[in-house]
Amino acid sequence: MRVDPWWRSGVIYQIYPRSFLDTSGDGVGDLEGIRRRLDYLAWLGVDALWLSPIFRSPMADFGYDVSDYCDVDPLFGSLDELDRLVAEAHARDLRMVLDWVPNHTSDRHPWFLESRQSRSSAKRGWYVWRDPAPERGPPNNWMAAFPRDTRAWTFDDATGQYYLHCFLPEQPDLDWSNPEVAAAMHEVLRFWLDRGIDGFRVDVVHCLGKDPALPDDPPDLAAIPHSALNDQPATHGVLRDLRRLVDGYPGDRMLVGEVYLLVQPDVTRYYGRGDELHLVFDLPRTLHTPWDAAAWRERTETVQTAYAAAGAWPTLVLSNHDTPRHRTRLGSEARARAAAVLLLTLPGTPFLYAGEELGLEDAVVPPDRRVDPGGRDGCRAPIPWDQSARHGWAGEPWLPWPPRAERCAVSVLRDDPSSILHLYRRLLAARRASPALQVGDWTVREAPAGVLAYERVAGTDRRLVLVNFTSEPVTVPAAGRVAVASDGGSEGAEFRGELVADAAVVLVPGR
Repeated sequence: MRVDPWWRSGVIYQIYPRSFLDTSGDGVGDLEGIRRRLDYLAWLGVDALWLSPIFRSPMADFGYDVSDYCDVDPLFGSLDELDRLVAEAHARDLRMVLDWVPNHTSDRHPWFLESRQSRSSAKRGWYVWRDPAPERGPPNNWMAAFPRDTRAWTFDDATGQYYLHCFLPEQPDLDWSNPEVAAAMHEVLRFWLDRGIDGFRVDVVHCLGKDPALPDDPPDLAAIPHSALNDQPATHGVLRDLRRLVDGYPGDRMLVGEVYLLVQPDVTRYYGRGDELHLVFDLPRTLHTPWDAAAWRERTETVQTAYAAAGAWPTLVLSNHDTPRHRTRLGSEARARAAAVLLLTLPGTPFLYAGEELGLEDAVVPPDRRVDPGGRDGCRAPIPWDQSARHGWAGEPWLPWPPRAERCAVSVLRDDPSSILHLYRRLLAARRASPALQVGDWTVREAPAGVLAYERVAGTDRRLVLVNFTSEPVTVPAAGRVAVASDGGSEGAEFRGELVADAAVVLVPGR
């Protein structure tokens, strides 16, 4: 009998370490804070933890500018503390995934410091250096992702050339066409795999291969950051090599890649023929689907058709550290609850962002406290754990609290069986108990306007999911026992045919 790998049937919980829990008193979350909440995460029912970057970094982009890939930044703790965290997570059957940033380093990384010393430096070819254009400007018209409306090139006075940075000037791009770069990065992965890490979220993985001619982006796309346009065949050879490395380790280690392309919607190419990434974030489609039954039906049908043809398995995301939280986007807790049912019952691997199980909204961050170069501070607000003055944190947090922090604190919601936290726990338990919800086939069913109805089936296990996207009650001709209801009502009873406004149910159909 085939056994699905954990990353196909499990649920992965993203932790933004700076904002999870501070135990040292400096106002920044740390590894010890994560370790102290492992029992909570096991209680919640997730299967794996993904930590946003914890490597040494000057923090120009809060960890996405790495100065040492093989050590933990002292802000978060130590390598020994990470080893302890991994061991204690594994003891609770929680896998550990690290955020790996291979497209660029910090400009303070020893590799770049050596690269910029001279044109003849041994590591000059580890980064993308080019002479100025004939008019002495940048080599092409590529734009950086941030700061907004800035070129993706910075001139280095010492050597008279420009270096490429698809993001901040402090984040120079590596040249993955150089075999020495690939070899060095393979050693980085081996370092962490040998320490028991179960997988990697690979940052902007589609940017690794670049056209060596560095042509201008088309005029009609020239205002878009090049990182959202870069889609080169060379990337796929890089990924095949990484896949072979990771698959050489036992225990279903995995790679999930961030692919954020605005003009190439089919990301299944990044799975290769089962020999590239294990999972891919299809973020524009996932995060930008409006709250509308027809839109979600079309999106899911498109994904199922494309992924089945590619032999690939999709991912599911409602919120993350780069995007406004879905509770903020959707405008009400009722819709956020219904969206949680979607996330945990549609086919694919769900990724939860820490705090969404609390119904958190984005923080309102005043101008004098804004720190992120990409304007993403609101969705990175700290997690409130209790009703004390600092909500369980040892120090005053680095960002303001989210709205209603005293009512959304873990201790408050855990004591309330009707809370959104308990809804997530019930959904996760229902998913874990149902092969159909984990890996089953998906079939859309007819339903009234404004309602999305679908069935998941694996062998004799069946679940029917109904989601009302409207703000009015709807009568739905369906039968079965209510396993989970987004509003908590009628669970365990027979479904009576009425779905309340902005609500969803998971039914166990009668035999």
